[in-house]
Amino acid sequence: MNGRPLAEFELRMRGKVGQPGLGTVFGWTLALALFSGGLLASSPAAKAGGGLTHQHYVVREEHWSIQVVRIDRKRPDLKLVTALGGGDQLGLSTMTDQLRLIPKEIGRPVAALNGDFYRTDGRYEGDPRGLQILNGELVSSPGESTSFWIDAKGHPQMDEVISKFAITWPNGKQERFGLNEDRGRDASLYTPAMGRSTQTPSGVEFVLEAVDRSKWLPLEVCETIPARIREIRRSGNSRIPPGSMVLSLRSSSGNSGATSAVVGDVIAISTETVPNLRGVKTAIGGGPALVSGSRVQPIRVARSRERHPRSAVGWNKDEIFFVQVDGRQRHSSGITLPELAEFMARLKCEEAMNLDGGGSSEIWMNGRILNRPCYGHERSTANVLVVVKKDVEDES
Repeated sequence: MNGRPLAEFELRMRGKVGQPGLGTVFGWTLALALFSGGLLASSPAAKAGGGLTHQHYVVREEHWSIQVVRIDRKRPDLKLVTALGGGDQLGLSTMTDQLRLIPKEIGRPVAALNGDFYRTDGRYEGDPRGLQILNGELVSSPGESTSFWIDAKGHPQMDEVISKFAITWPNGKQERFGLNEDRGRDASLYTPAMGRSTQTPSGVEFVLEAVDRSKWLPLEVCETIPARIREIRRSGNSRIPPGSMVLSLRSSSGNSGATSAVVGDVIAISTETVPNLRGVKTAIGGGPALVSGSRVQPIRVARSRERHPRSAVGWNKDEIFFVQVDGRQRHSSGITLPELAEFMARLKCEEAMNLDGGGSSEIWMNGRILNRPCYGHERSTANVLVVVKKDVEDES
């Protein structure tokens, strides 16, 4: 790495999935050469079975401990989903707890990687910074960075997703809104995924009910949904009744179309995005992009050249890769974003995206945490990217 055409790698294969230092070492160490053409290995990785493969790379020269879980894309019984800190609501919890909260009908978790950056304090603690779609439900709006999703045909995708979320008032005026987040000076829509109430300190809030139950909750992306105003409150922190949504504005003065809105009026809620994500059931935010079109991408974010624990998701036509690098510890110092991008490319990823790092960086497979979180324990996070196993007959 670091521009050198050749670096020596050491790969230790473990016969038992577990934290580094626990598992059975196969009794041999394989030297690998990292050429400009790619990462060359002449021995199989530790097979976990069921379409999963685990590799642990110990790169002594760079002081790295890297965990890689490969997911076979040809397996119809494996699919990617997201989990949420509060199960079906925003919140913070450990990866282990989030996996326990996944409904059985979704599938059995077999691998997981920590997800998006998130808010760590205040009334909206646990709010993902970017997009999240949970089993088809839109729970968080796109941020200003890259998102990862599984498209309607089952293919992984990565791009900057732009929110076109807007309310159309009865007088035809439109108003942009965020979703389940700090309203600030703008409008925000709150669904039951927010919890019991909007948590807003003040403002004008419209309690909304369904006009057409076939176009209502759970909220879906790239839909236009009619909603009837059931109640108007002017004190903030409105309760979110079951089966309802609440639209919160800082005020209804000025040019807002809310000025003349009254109870009984019908408004239109648009959840359009660019690109169009209609039909997407799984999406998560993160960023920046690391690899695109098999090319390492330029990284232009703050602190990108500092070494920290980091996580990334990548893929090619055959496999999806969950990658985690330990850091801030004796056994592994961490990795920079350019170095991580280079590593993902040498794994033959055609596309790859960074996820949250630092104390949140964690990878899990078949009931065990594979890495050593830098705080010495699991950190509570907002969401997780998960591989679940489900019988094909059940899926159909």
